Amino acid sequence: MEQWGSKDVAKAAIRISLTKDRNEEAEFKNKCKQIGIDAAAVDYGGEFTSSIPKIIERAVVAAKREGIIGESHLEEGAVAGATHEALSQLMPKAMGLNVGGKLGIARYADHISVAIFFGIGLLNLNEVSIGLGHRAV
Repeated sequence: MEQWGSKDVAKAAIRISLTKDRNEEAEFKNKCKQIGIDAAAVDYGGEFTSSIPKIIERAVVAAKREGIIGESHLEEGAVAGATHEALSQLMPKAMGLNVGGKLGIARYADHISVAIFFGIGLLNLNEVSIGLGHRAV
């Protein structure tokens, strides 16, 4: 099996966050699984500032549910930290506005990446942005 690094895991997290529907998401997860990368995605929408804790919680829950991480505080903290890092990159554009999109999580060995792809704005007047965080476990 090939060795994958932090850039490869980050690419997988970004690519799964960009999938358009559950079918494409499942197809991409299977491709990742075949090369040894675990991946998952979570849809999210709502007011950005008040949603930050909920987005972090959803990322950790999805990572556990999909078997990307176990029950250890170290792994949960890695996903929470990477998610917080990705959110902090979106903060200047999203503060006080609504967001909607998808969060992607990928892991290979000790590399965990979280990518957040959101439309940011009001009604249909959206900016588009990606935030990315990485942690080593």
